[in-house]
Amino acid sequence: MGAKGAVEILYRSELGDAEKIAARTADYETRFANPFIAAERGFVDDVIIPQNSRFRIIQAFEKLRGKRQQNPAKKFGNIPL
Repeated sequence: MGAKGAVEILYRSELGDAEKIAARTADYETRFANPFIAAERGFVDDVIIPQNSRFRIIQAFEKLRGKRQQNPAKKFGNIPL
């Protein structure tokens, strides 16, 4: 849901005044619809700037290059019948 839709639900009593809705929408966008605020509060681990996305993907693949999956040993086998 976008900021405008959220503001219209939260402040439906003020729908008649366009200036108040515009101010509330701008306030909502700065307070809640911002990835940097979410990262600051710990809801998001990291914010990747679009110019750095290729570098970050390459970096992640390089970390996984030598990884091998090791399954744990089986505890129980089949019962002989």
